[in-house]
Amino acid sequence: MDDLDDLHDMDHRIVSALRECGGDPRVAGAARALSWAGEHAALWLAAGLAGAAVDGSRRGAWLRGTALTAGAHLVSMGVKRVVRRPRPAHVVPLVRTAGRHSFPSSHATSAAAAAVAFGALGAHAVPPLAGLVCVSRLVAGVHFPTDIAAGAALGALTARLGARWMRGGVHHD
Repeated sequence: MDDLDDLHDMDHRIVSALRECGGDPRVAGAARALSWAGEHAALWLAAGLAGAAVDGSRRGAWLRGTALTAGAHLVSMGVKRVVRRPRPAHVVPLVRTAGRHSFPSSHATSAAAAAVAFGALGAHAVPPLAGLVCVSRLVAGVHFPTDIAAGAALGALTARLGARWMRGGVHHD
């Protein structure tokens, strides 16, 4: 076997193992709730707007972080349409999905972008919650680990590249 076959097999084994965890009704319920909350980056957009509403002195940074998160999500949707990797077919999914393609995970992209952007603003609950949203997509059986890893990398990179702009941009004299 070559490395890609090994990666493919590992992807399938991990999804199968985590999807089995969804056999517990409490785990399944949590996975469904987290997946639903992360759909179309809704949780993260709401968090960013809430941050802007309550943190007036940094309202602009919160709004720019929200824009970075939304932008990362849109980029992931575009990449997904180009790559067109099918979702795992060897497990029964716990949730319905907005589309048929899985790479990269848009949930993971927006979650990682929010973790980086809002984490930088002191929202310390966002990174662990973002991690849970990512894991929920594996437990739900709708993504491979490599979809999650690629999405998280894309989201974190997007937010990191936009960090200076988020903090107020470059000031010219």
